[in-house]
Amino acid sequence: MTEDHCTTNSSCAEDGADAEYGYIRNRAQILGRLKRIEGQVRGLGRMVDEGTYCIDILTQVSAATSALRSVALTLLDDHLGHCVAHAIRSGDAEETKQKLEEASQAIARLVR
Repeated sequence: MTEDHCTTNSSCAEDGADAEYGYIRNRAQILGRLKRIEGQVRGLGRMVDEGTYCIDILTQVSAATSALRSVALTLLDDHLGHCVAHAIRSGDAEETKQKLEEASQAIARLVR
């Protein structure tokens, strides 16, 4: 398995098995952040269940949304720095086009 090889499915393994993606080097950090966000969302449920003031709940929704956006930007950065960069280095114009299109679509989803 090499970090430099990305197939058209965004995996990074010569044969497609045991795919390694660009975020693998940040995996522990991303998982930790997602677990904290999961706790925030559970806390939101408790706040609603307990009848917490609506503005306080909205403040926490905003914090959770911001945290998720941060994770998304980390993943996008990893995609650009790993899979897109690999496609460019490989000289494969079709793969490069596909990786850039994936990134463009991901950005469009993030800004909606």
